[in-house]
Amino acid sequence: MPIFNYQDNDALGKVISVDTSNVIVEVVNIEQLKRLQVNRLAVLQSSKPGQHLIGLINKVTRKKLDSNLIDEDAENQPLEQNLCRISLIGTLLDRDGVRQNVFRRTLESVPEIDANCFSLEGDYLTGFMRILSSTAEEGKSLTLGRYTLDDGAVAYLNGNRFFQRHAFIGGSTGSGKSWTTAKVIEQMAELDSPNAIIFDLHGEYEPLQADSIQHFKVAGPGDIDAGNTLEDGVIFLPYWLLSYEALVSMFVDRSDQNAPNQAMIISREINAAKRKYLEDGDHVDLLNNFTVDSPVPFDLAGLLGELNQINTQMVPGSGGREKQGEFFGKLARMIARLENKTSDRRLGFLFQGGAGTLEFDWLDTLIASLMGSADENDSKGIKIINFSEVPSDILPLIVSLVARLAFSVQQWTPSNLRHPIALLCDEAHLYIPQRSMAGAADDVSIDIFERIAKEGRKYGTSLVVISQRPSEVNKTVLSQCSNFVSMRLTNVDDQNVIKKLLPDSLGGFSEILPTLDTGEALVVGDASLLPSRIRIDKPRNEPNSGTIDFWDEWQDAVPVGRLTNAVQNWRKQSI
Repeated sequence: MPIFNYQDNDALGKVISVDTSNVIVEVVNIEQLKRLQVNRLAVLQSSKPGQHLIGLINKVTRKKLDSNLIDEDAENQPLEQNLCRISLIGTLLDRDGVRQNVFRRTLESVPEIDANCFSLEGDYLTGFMRILSSTAEEGKSLTLGRYTLDDGAVAYLNGNRFFQRHAFIGGSTGSGKSWTTAKVIEQMAELDSPNAIIFDLHGEYEPLQADSIQHFKVAGPGDIDAGNTLEDGVIFLPYWLLSYEALVSMFVDRSDQNAPNQAMIISREINAAKRKYLEDGDHVDLLNNFTVDSPVPFDLAGLLGELNQINTQMVPGSGGREKQGEFFGKLARMIARLENKTSDRRLGFLFQGGAGTLEFDWLDTLIASLMGSADENDSKGIKIINFSEVPSDILPLIVSLVARLAFSVQQWTPSNLRHPIALLCDEAHLYIPQRSMAGAADDVSIDIFERIAKEGRKYGTSLVVISQRPSEVNKTVLSQCSNFVSMRLTNVDDQNVIKKLLPDSLGGFSEILPTLDTGEALVVGDASLLPSRIRIDKPRNEPNSGTIDFWDEWQDAVPVGRLTNAVQNWRKQSI
């Protein structure tokens, strides 16, 4: 059944001018003129039956008529002309084959002169947006809020396309970015079998609670002392999970003239250490196929012993005397770095996880916790991981490690057993930066996320990139995002990133980016065929976004013991 059932007396006005993609509508009724707003949608009668043309209002003007053209003898002669310019953006077909109410981003026809123009609002707007998002009236839909220009119309998005084609959520500080992310997470949690990992860098999503949400944190010094484990929601990410490139970036100083030798030696020795582990554990079925990047445990103390032996090795020389080996003294800086890292309490989650993390089956336990579901092992579908205690210098390595684990599991799962997963990357500019801003650790992280962005869809892995600085996020990753939820952006470079995504006929939408209200977003992309200005609904549990009412707080009493408590927590590196 067609969703539009306009009557002639519903018309805002009539078409008086037509070109290839723009029409001018004259509005006679002053009250109807007030309903016309720039960036609002309008419906025009098509010259073909069973079709309606959809347009975007981009200009409303009131023009005084030339006094010489006014017939002084005629009664009720208008003294001015009210005009509305509309850009045509698509066609709604009542029927296309067996399908009803189909929207196409093409113009099947143009309106005739004197064709009626109607406002698209209320139930008509809700119904039209349902069609755009391919959302049925029954079932659980992805809805962010309501349209700013018509708060009676619910804003539906196509949940499949939102995650299939990757997405970006961004906005300046205080614009409502975390609020929007929390709203998306809450709606995911209402589904029967959601599967997602949220990289929470500051612990701001800790308040989010639901039957499908589980909270983890990367182990800090206090967790190691307390003996906390996965059962306590504490994650250890042992060193042997790192790829060869990640290990080299951590242990080898690229400025050292011996860096190439060190990288070669550590590759050879790690490979040998993993082989020894497999042989000692009677895992002979893996010996012919494993590589240096395979997630196989190895003994770090044994590796250090081998490296020290190579670094101090003496070999037979001429005249029966010994001479220094080929790599004598060339591994000293790498060994010192490795020993320093392993004793650093900040990196306990890598090196001080205990004997349990060296067990062959430990990886199965970790993966089950991070990617399992209630049907499999009583896990919860949505995992929020707090990285707040991870040192900033290796943060990119550790975040990308978790991303690589998730992607690798998806890649090596048979397609008929694969269950899709979304990775929500909060503060993405910190670990997926532009190549020009990247260091050694960043390069490893960028490579992983670029690969997920390019290939993730094949393996059921989706990225949702979240950042307050879209201009600082890696361009390759951003270019693979086909959905953008943009909050207020005040920086010109950030605005330009979004502007480039809009077609020329819709470019005027980008002008509203610096004026969006808190909690208001411009949604562009495959999940919503038309750019939409949406006021995001308040999530049930608001994130700890860090927004503090300074003026009000300064009028209240200061909390007792705050400084002493802060110093104690600082010293023990735990709150």
